[in-house]
Amino acid sequence: MTVIAIPNILREKLGESAAEALVEVINKAEERTKDRTIEVVEERFERRLSEEIGKLRVEMHDMRANLITWMFIFWVGQVGTITAILFAFFRK
Repeated sequence: MTVIAIPNILREKLGESAAEALVEVINKAEERTKDRTIEVVEERFERRLSEEIGKLRVEMHDMRANLITWMFIFWVGQVGTITAILFAFFRK
């Protein structure tokens, strides 16, 4: 909690109890503002985090599809190579 110093002139005009009430009102307003700011920042962070996670999932899906494609090409090459070796071996 912050310390608010009310000038003596204002304290004399308002009176001691009114000055204390003014300090309480200001402190409560500050707390509400701080709480609201934290809520807004949390909402923005959660939204941004969700967007980034979505982008990451799309990238991972694309990488997976690309990996499956290259694996298929590799397997076809391996089968072709083994088949050629077997034909060469059994022809003689």
